[in-house]
Amino acid sequence: MKSEREVALHNFFSSLGLSSVRKLSSSDMRLLDEALTHTSAGLSLNHEKLEFLGDAVLRLAASEFLEQHYPNLSVGQSSALRAQLVSDRWLGELGQAIGIEAVLRIGPTAAGDTSARETLRAEACEACIGALYRLWGDLTPVLLWLTPHWQTTAKAFEADPHLHNWKSALQEWSQGQKRGLPDYRCQEVSQVHADPRRFHCQVSLGKTTLGEGWGRSRRQAEQEAARASLEKLRPAQES
Repeated sequence: MKSEREVALHNFFSSLGLSSVRKLSSSDMRLLDEALTHTSAGLSLNHEKLEFLGDAVLRLAASEFLEQHYPNLSVGQSSALRAQLVSDRWLGELGQAIGIEAVLRIGPTAAGDTSARETLRAEACEACIGALYRLWGDLTPVLLWLTPHWQTTAKAFEADPHLHNWKSALQEWSQGQKRGLPDYRCQEVSQVHADPRRFHCQVSLGKTTLGEGWGRSRRQAEQEAARASLEKLRPAQES
């Protein structure tokens, strides 16, 4: 392994807050390097197996975090919060926060696909989780790394239980008003894959249009339309 890569991996490991509890050996570094090598790089050792392991470890670690810090939540509340803590969106944001792309080895095609950046970051984070579990043999490093990030998300979730799931919030409101289910109508308005306004969506109840939104995917456009609708409805709800 080239010295530049070694330095980059050491710095990345330190940024996770783990250098004080373990010094990276040569074998440790090779495993971390494997986690941070995407399949698109075309190398025999890549992130796939560690990502597969990390996916399972992540859910277990999140459950342990909730048991330690939020023991009084109901099963339903714990399930809803855990879904936020292990989501691809959350992992993508985590990857961005820790600058994981700076140490992620990817191929030229993947590097040019800006729309896939969040997915790449999420996959790399899961692979790192798998690598850390493999190095320690338990959840210790995963919890040390992720707990501060999870605490931030959990506080935001407490303030807004429908965090990033505005469709669910809008549906609860419409059913509470006995007005039935919202109707979402989406249309692809751009052929550019990375266009943040590729899809346009309108949501309505009966003949009344509640709001509209745009997104890179139909799912995102629907969520944005629901969010816009709730923003418009909020003054009426608070009065």
